[in-house]
Amino acid sequence: MTNNALIRQFERGLIPCDAFHHADHVRVAFAYLCEYSVAEALERFVVALKRFATACGKPQLYKEDLTRAYFALISERMAASEGSSWEEFSRRNPDLLIWKKRNPEALQSRSSQ
Repeated sequence: MTNNALIRQFERGLIPCDAFHHADHVRVAFAYLCEYSVAEALERFVVALKRFATACGKPQLYKEDLTRAYFALISERMAASEGSSWEEFSRRNPDLLIWKKRNPEALQSRSSQ
């Protein structure tokens, strides 16, 4: 699926709630970052993610600080491997695809590790 197609599906609420997991969040953020500037990508992603959480009946699960931290980390990693496809990016960054509840190390950039 292309980045634009994934973004359209996400923004239109066509992704089933029970089929959207942490790795899918990362995939969608990657798509936004491929198609828009960092600032616009973040803005669009936040709006769509809040709408998605609300539509799924779980608006309390949206966390602004966590969303921004992951988004910044994804953006940083993308900049380090500019032009990578999703497949390549996910292969090089498997740590981003695993939800590490209450693990602040998960949000550290590689340059600070």
